[in-house]
Amino acid sequence: MKTNIWGRSALFAVVAAAVLITVFPFYWITNASFHNERLLYNVNDIHWFPDFTYWTNYIDIFQKRNFLRNMLNSFMVASMSMLIALAVSSIASYALARIKFPGAKFVLYFVLAISMFPAMVIISPLYFLLQKLGLMNSYAALILPYIAFTLPFSLWNLTTFFRKLPKELDESAEVDGSTPFQTFYKILLPLVAPGMFTTAILVFISAWNEFLFAVTFISKDAFKTMPVAIVGMPSDYDVPWGQISAASFISTIPLVIMVLLFQKRIISGLTSGAVKG
Repeated sequence: MKTNIWGRSALFAVVAAAVLITVFPFYWITNASFHNERLLYNVNDIHWFPDFTYWTNYIDIFQKRNFLRNMLNSFMVASMSMLIALAVSSIASYALARIKFPGAKFVLYFVLAISMFPAMVIISPLYFLLQKLGLMNSYAALILPYIAFTLPFSLWNLTTFFRKLPKELDESAEVDGSTPFQTFYKILLPLVAPGMFTTAILVFISAWNEFLFAVTFISKDAFKTMPVAIVGMPSDYDVPWGQISAASFISTIPLVIMVLLFQKRIISGLTSGAVKG
């Protein structure tokens, strides 16, 4: 009995420590965003609790930094990347999972191999390609690479969902005179809605947080996304930690709200694709 109690206590301590380590950076960013920057540099008098009456940092990033424009840019790029990747991957995954044709497995493994290339390796060719096409400093300069990098995950994830559906659905639809495309969008697509929803959220989060392509392909302030804008806040003579913390807090809030609101659907989508039935 004592051994069981000690085991549970040790497990609780480990879980509590892991939660604390995970949550503390987010808490400290929140705390720093509600303080004057001079207080943040005073190591002898650390303020552990936010001062919710101090909103200067939040006001400054919207009035002096034009952070609202950066938020809209991130939302535009992430939304378009998510919609296009989902539309393409849903049709392609249906074809790979339900229609027999030569080379179907090769296509899947080829897509998987492409997804293994680090972004740093292909960033130079992508830069010259986008420059030749005249797409630098535009939404397309980010949307196209984001689609290319999120498409393999979307394709693999949705292919798994389509493969779990009974073949009898296709046969019944064929008997009723449905074409393969009608079977796809009228019968099978609603059944893989949990997988579509999960894939959409994960693709959106990936595009929302992406930094390397955004800082390389975008130099004009009008098209900069939030991660690039936050990194560009420090100057040669000043590091505005309060504004950086406020901007980081705001950029995280939409993702936290999204996950909290749709966590049941996300879990349902991740698990239903892994269990046959």
